[in-house]
Amino acid sequence: MARFKRLHTLNTLIDNGVVPLFFHSDAEIVKGVVKACYEGGARTFEFTNRGDYAHEVFAEVNKWAAKECPDMIMGVGSVVDAGTAALYIQLGANFIVSPSLKTDIAPVVNRRKIPWLPGCATLTEISLAEELGVEIVKIFPGAEVGGPAFVKAIKGPCAWTSIMPSGGVAPTEESIKSWFEAGVSCVGIGSQLTPKDVIANKDWNFITEKVKFAISIAKKYI
Repeated sequence: MARFKRLHTLNTLIDNGVVPLFFHSDAEIVKGVVKACYEGGARTFEFTNRGDYAHEVFAEVNKWAAKECPDMIMGVGSVVDAGTAALYIQLGANFIVSPSLKTDIAPVVNRRKIPWLPGCATLTEISLAEELGVEIVKIFPGAEVGGPAFVKAIKGPCAWTSIMPSGGVAPTEESIKSWFEAGVSCVGIGSQLTPKDVIANKDWNFITEKVKFAISIAKKYI
């Protein structure tokens, strides 16, 4: 069962502004990244569901985070079906993120009051997601869908829509500023916070400083 209430999770996603995304098959590496992000000020973290036994990695990391990073809200991304959503909810996921809008996930997450951020690429998909109870929609892939200009176009007629882009967001002031000025509620950032060489060298301080900087920029425009 999720440790955090749905409203608290949604508010934290928005208040923090930046959601780090990461996957590794080694739970100890994931713990290092989670801790680095936590020390950088992140209070939400999206573990990417990727490959065999990914759920076992998440289960171990989530139990560890509850003790070592008690305010970190752990969610799971790349969830493409209801069964996988249910599995991760049972393992304590506090929010679910999908690359696409799979409507069969909605009753599963809503029944357990778990926030769901499905990937959308059109206004029709965004509207349907909101009918299904989604509070924050993910636009994916953010850059290819249309970038900040797409967000601004959506927010014009649908000012109530809350958007998190993923893909195409860089941990730079120029990138983060452009997305927030267009009207996003928060942004997801993946590999640019956790480059392969940084992970290989376990340079956790690099990640901490990158996350700290990205959040400081986001908070200027939230």
